[in-house]
Amino acid sequence: MAIDGTYNITINTPMGDQEAKLTFKTDGNILTGTSESAMAGISEIEDGKVNGNELTWTENVKTPMGPLTLNMTVTVDGDRISGEANTPFGPAPFEGSRE
Repeated sequence: MAIDGTYNITINTPMGDQEAKLTFKTDGNILTGTSESAMAGISEIEDGKVNGNELTWTENVKTPMGPLTLNMTVTVDGDRISGEANTPFGPAPFEGSRE
């Protein structure tokens, strides 16, 4: 499945909904790319993996509350994306679509 591209997502966080942009590039089962949001700026996808239409990665983001490590689990279905960011404050579900 071709998941390369840019996706606009809305993340449900304890501080309210946050908009972000995910940009993916795949090479076999390796996922690279970036995450960008107004709150956290731009962060690199680390340890990204592709398993069919399921993606996982880690990102280290800088927030007004300090640095956070997020563990991401995502499903891509055509141009739709949904998943969950596992944060130190609990899960933050999100969904969105490809640009």
